[in-house]
Amino acid sequence: MILSEYGELNQTKLLSYCGLNIVKHKQILDSMEKKGLIERKVEPWGKKSIIKYKVSPKGHEFFKLILEPYEEMFPRVDGDE
Repeated sequence: MILSEYGELNQTKLLSYCGLNIVKHKQILDSMEKKGLIERKVEPWGKKSIIKYKVSPKGHEFFKLILEPYEEMFPRVDGDE
């Protein structure tokens, strides 16, 4: 859902926005990529490279069919309520 909102994020920001730890939870991204829900691309950044992710067409379909109706039925509650 985060990628649907932002379009494309690097690995660190994506996991941070989801409240996940890169060391403990990177396998979640690997699994989603393997299932075709997200796409990964490596971009050069000086002497290093950064990994960016975006939602794949299959991931968009999953979001529309499963996650959007779920969000409508069970909206996230703010801490203010």
